[in-house]
Amino acid sequence: MSQVTSAVSADVSFISDRPSVSVVTAVLSDDAGRLLLCQIRLGDPLWSLPGGRVRDSESPIHAVAREVFADIGAEFELIDLVGLYQLTGDDGGDDELPDVAVHVFRGKLRTGEVAVNWPGRVHRLSWYEPDALPESLTATTRAALADAVAGRSGVVRTVRRDLARERTDVTGATRPSTVAAAG
Repeated sequence: MSQVTSAVSADVSFISDRPSVSVVTAVLSDDAGRLLLCQIRLGDPLWSLPGGRVRDSESPIHAVAREVFADIGAEFELIDLVGLYQLTGDDGGDDELPDVAVHVFRGKLRTGEVAVNWPGRVHRLSWYEPDALPESLTATTRAALADAVAGRSGVVRTVRRDLARERTDVTGATRPSTVAAAG
C-alpha cells in the first residue's frame, strides 16, 4: 500500500498510478438559468464545459479564470467548486490516454455576450436549459452537470470514459476532428 493510500481513510478508488493531467472547467449559468456548453474542435464533436489544462505552477482557480475566458471571451464570477472528477479508462492501445483530474467550478456570467474566443480550439458555444441538455455530452460533463443541477458542491467522483463515443475530454488528445469548420 502506498503512503498516499495508507494516509487516507476514505474511498481511494480514484487514486491511480497511471499518468495524469489536470484540467479545469466551469458550469456557467446566465440570468435565465441556462447552462453554457461548448464543442471543442479536437476529438469527437461532443458537448463539454468550457475550460482547459492547468499549467505547471498554476492554481486551479487561476487556470479556470484564464481557460474559460479564452474559450468564451466574457467575464464570469466563480461561485464554488462543484467537484473533482477523475476521468479514467482507455482502450489499452499503444496511445494510452492519461487519467484526467477535472476541477469543475460553478460560475455565473457577469456581463456581455459569449462568443467563440478561440476558434482554433472551440467550434461553437450554446446555451441550454438544464432540463433540455444535448445527449452528446462527454462523460465528465454529464456527471458534473448532474451534480451541479442537483445543487451539489464538493463532489469527489471517478468517471469512466465512454470509449464508444469519446477519445478525449478537454485535454485535446489524438483522434482527428470530425467537426466541420464553422462557416
